[in-house]
Amino acid sequence: MGSQVTLAEVAERAGVSLATASRVVNGSERVVGAGLRERVLAAAQELGYTANTFAQAIARGRSDVVGLVVPDIQDPYFSVIAAAAMAAVEPTGEMMLGTTLRRQEQELRYVSTMRARRARALIMVGSRTTDNAHTRQVAQAIAEFVAGGGRAVVIGQDKLGADTVLPQNRAGAKDLAAALVDQGHKTFGVLAGPNTLLTARDRVDGFVEGLAKRGKRAGVVVHSDFTRDGGYQAMSEVLDRRARPGCVFAVNDVMAIGAMAAVRDRGLSLPDDVAVAGFDDIPTLRDVAPSLTTVRLPLEDMGRMAGAMAMEEQAGERRRVIRVKGEVILRDSTRL
Repeated sequence: MGSQVTLAEVAERAGVSLATASRVVNGSERVVGAGLRERVLAAAQELGYTANTFAQAIARGRSDVVGLVVPDIQDPYFSVIAAAAMAAVEPTGEMMLGTTLRRQEQELRYVSTMRARRARALIMVGSRTTDNAHTRQVAQAIAEFVAGGGRAVVIGQDKLGADTVLPQNRAGAKDLAAALVDQGHKTFGVLAGPNTLLTARDRVDGFVEGLAKRGKRAGVVVHSDFTRDGGYQAMSEVLDRRARPGCVFAVNDVMAIGAMAAVRDRGLSLPDDVAVAGFDDIPTLRDVAPSLTTVRLPLEDMGRMAGAMAMEEQAGERRRVIRVKGEVILRDSTRL
């Protein structure tokens, strides 16, 4: 019966107007006296009335939904950040609804959907691309979402006009290059990921810059998918070259793991024949042998920061950009 009970029936049972019952059940900001409120709630419970969550959202100006967008929830980088953001949101009683982007155009549709559903907040995780038209469209959709009372937080490049947690990708890769040269490595290759992905570009540019400051260069740069299989494929291409580099930097850890597998499949030794380094310091590296040299980003902290900003009741007058520094971690995969 619960799903068939109407708000009008609740109002009739409580002996109040439909408008009063709506204000109580749907959470309107207009105050209803304690006595009337108790009568409406008692009637709703007796009848088994289930509130219309969309009507509640309209009455309050927002719902209890927090949207979360990640490119690939299977990637440990994104799953760690997402879990930390959820942990920050959960104590508030809000409900988080997430999506994984299989196509870029889904991002714009999701933002529009969250706006239509009057979501309380939206957390966007992931890199921007070289598609500037798409970035402008998403930024406009986020501006409309915020203008309607929502909060928006981005983890990635500062391109969308929202509060942003900004990983220092370029600086971290630059520091890594310097550390590898200081270790004694002399020749270098880069598994650069997609050429259209700004995170990958920033890391490649930083690494090349760091090498140049030490008088070195990347002898080979190979583009591929930003995945384990992409790393395997790119490393295979590097190993097919007559003069292979002694040290290879993969622009994220999952690519580095694929690269290490490719080295082993050729019967070569890590790091004696080829050294490999990555970026991110994802948790699954604890099971990788030899242990992977990388740039550590505080992934859980990044997720918690984004979740906390999204749950703040009032937006500040100025957008916030929190820069997150990476830390070079030298391990066995590059040890000479």
